[in-house]
Amino acid sequence: VHVDVKDYYGKRLKHTSDLKTNACVAPVQPTPTFIRLALKKVHPEITARYYGCGLVVPECLEGCRILDLGSGSGRDCYMLSQLVGEKGHVTGIDMTDVQLELARTHVDYHMKEFGYKKPNVNFVQGYIEALTDAGLEKDSFDIVISNCVVNLSPDKRRVLAEAYKVLKAGGELYFSDIYCNGRITEEIKNHQVLWGECLAGALWWKDLLQLAEEVGFSPPRLVTANVVTVNNKELQDTLGDFKFVSATYRLFKVPKGNTRNSKVIYNGGITGAEDSFHFDCQYTFKANDVVEVVGDVANILTHSRFAEEFTFQPLGGPTGPCGVKPMVGIEDPFELALQLGVQGPGAVTGGCCSTQSAGCCK
Repeated sequence: VHVDVKDYYGKRLKHTSDLKTNACVAPVQPTPTFIRLALKKVHPEITARYYGCGLVVPECLEGCRILDLGSGSGRDCYMLSQLVGEKGHVTGIDMTDVQLELARTHVDYHMKEFGYKKPNVNFVQGYIEALTDAGLEKDSFDIVISNCVVNLSPDKRRVLAEAYKVLKAGGELYFSDIYCNGRITEEIKNHQVLWGECLAGALWWKDLLQLAEEVGFSPPRLVTANVVTVNNKELQDTLGDFKFVSATYRLFKVPKGNTRNSKVIYNGGITGAEDSFHFDCQYTFKANDVVEVVGDVANILTHSRFAEEFTFQPLGGPTGPCGVKPMVGIEDPFELALQLGVQGPGAVTGGCCSTQSAGCCK
């Protein structure tokens, strides 16, 4: 599989337009202005060789150490380089010689463009199933990201386990990938083009939940999802009734056992999310609003880099949504994609109990 993927992304694909389906270019959400501005500074040759299915830009990045699994041409690395700042650092790991050569060629260009005195980006050759073998240290990264790459691995469990290993305590795996509505047959898995197009290797979404638990992560939090259409009759006929979505999940390396609900107030200090922080499809936190969160989310917020961005209150007293009841507990990305398709982006929000609203939370 590794040889086939190297060949597909190193030799067969020369440009985004060479893709046979739209799986690797599926947009899942509007791009915020500050991210668009960061992407404009990325060298056009890097952007032309970009293949991704989502937007892997978690919040609260200043000063963070980030690892990009399957960094390809380096587009996401160079974009994130600007967001972590000169005191942060971004490492990309990829197994494809051609992509790594392209990414490394433009390091000096980008550091000059960003006004940095020394590089805060480096690229490592290796496999995402063997991060420590590639020289990456355990407990060394705040965030691991991946954009439409995990599906290309023949051993997803090992990828998750390696990501867990290199993350610091409280760290996050934030990644977009392609998921299927069932387990792909062996016949389809052996189809080289469909594997290269990120479809034949797609996980059944329920298997992700199980694998994440097995390696130690917190229960995956579904952020957003978008239906993927193949738009290639020959390939669609081969796939039969299988359906696909592009979905973004966030998984955290936090202590186990805390399942008590909590009241939290978002303080509004995250760059690009000063007014509201879209944590996942269940919770969008508005600045200075009181929201009761489930135990898993309370545990994440307490033990991750987000701890300083929230004020935590004991349970008790009036709380609850003001007006529209928030959507609760969606795990199925197909269900979320349907909801977003009907209601439009931004329709899924958390509680809206303002500390300043009469008759609400005080």
